[in-house]
Amino acid sequence: MFFNIKEEWKERTMLKEDGGRTVSYGDACEFIRYTGERMKAGSLMAILCENKIGSVFSYLSALNREVVPLLLDSRMDTGMAKTLLETYRPEYLAFPERLVSVYGGGEEVWKRNGYVCVHRRETGAQEKLNPELALLLTTSGSTGSPKLVRQSWKNIESNTRSIVEYLELGREERPITTLPMHYTYGLSIINSHIQAGACILLTDRTLFDMEFWEFFEKEGATSFGGVPYTYEMLKRLDFFDMDLPSLKTMTQAGGKLPAYLHREFAEYAAEKGKRFVVMYGQTEATARMGYLPAEYSLKKCGSMGIAIPGGKFYLIGLDGEWIEEPDITGELVYEGDNVTLGYAVCREDLKKGDERGGILVTGDMAKRDQDGYYYITGRKKRFLKMFGNRVNMDEVEQMLKQNFHGADFACTGQDDHMIIYAAGFPEDGAKELPGWLEQKTNLNARGFEICIIPEIPKNDSGKTLYGSLPKHG
Repeated sequence: MFFNIKEEWKERTMLKEDGGRTVSYGDACEFIRYTGERMKAGSLMAILCENKIGSVFSYLSALNREVVPLLLDSRMDTGMAKTLLETYRPEYLAFPERLVSVYGGGEEVWKRNGYVCVHRRETGAQEKLNPELALLLTTSGSTGSPKLVRQSWKNIESNTRSIVEYLELGREERPITTLPMHYTYGLSIINSHIQAGACILLTDRTLFDMEFWEFFEKEGATSFGGVPYTYEMLKRLDFFDMDLPSLKTMTQAGGKLPAYLHREFAEYAAEKGKRFVVMYGQTEATARMGYLPAEYSLKKCGSMGIAIPGGKFYLIGLDGEWIEEPDITGELVYEGDNVTLGYAVCREDLKKGDERGGILVTGDMAKRDQDGYYYITGRKKRFLKMFGNRVNMDEVEQMLKQNFHGADFACTGQDDHMIIYAAGFPEDGAKELPGWLEQKTNLNARGFEICIIPEIPKNDSGKTLYGSLPKHG
């Protein structure tokens, strides 16, 4: 059984929802047996995810039946979700019962723990999937891009074991979910703690909800993970003044944390006897590639750390040569068993094998100090991290152009702050655009700034000249 759920764990609590429902590792095994018998191995199954028991169980059942799960956000714009379903034609679709009226077409396969699975007979998908393929995650789920990352069995297993090792996870852990499970970071927390035999506290509530903190304290949460935006919000919520005796570990990934916040949370952890672990990862590397050991969180403030157990980092200069000297910036390259198979943009691509050979050119620029610790200095490609989600600015532009004909758009900015230049767009409409983007992408409207300009500068080939856009923000 995947994740090696041991016989002696059967009575141990595995998942607990903030509504009070609790299930054991034995319940998970029973669910996997019941649902697995009703699904055909080698098929594709889309799961509309929430931080709920039914969602986690559906994922585990698919893995153990060798049905490849495609994890999507249950809150994703319906049109975008249906486009992805049409593109990849999964044989099965699992979703919360409340969405039956939207996604309920097809023969019911099973209904348990608040989730329904239907067989989508009309898909007619005959293509066999590559036997190495275990999981599909979106690269930019917020924009509905059809581009997926293909993860193998080896990818998931190696990265999960590595995380358990460097975080020293055991059965006594009680992590609380602060991130969605369809997001690679959130999923890695679930995977690693199941591997450790721990109890996971499931909630979709936010840090702003009083019920989140009530659940945290009542159940004695020992850890949580957060993206930079999470830690910005925690500071605003006077987190440092909270009395959280059960908390042992805080982890951070999903983008570079501002140095001042890194230092403040590292100092808080040192003062309170807790661990603050900064990490580095990408979906293309399953989840984690680097981590900064807690004991160095102050000494190496601003660093994303060293490679995880089993992995290696390299730096490549503009001349394509390896950089051996310290404090010289180059493009960061990672090597390890967790480097994924490659991308997919259609169902046919799910036949493909390993296209990376265990090596990932990350697209991030970094430098290494004399002790071997790495520091991210910038990004080579046109991506931003928006509240922990990696967002392709080119895809946002295309989404805007497709929905607002006659207008032109160009996106720039920095992490958690995207500037959208709009030409041929009404001034009064600019006030509504952040809210529209929030509805479409599930990203906070505060992360978008709109700048109306007469025209988008372009070269003779019609390509946007981003360097010629007016300075703004």
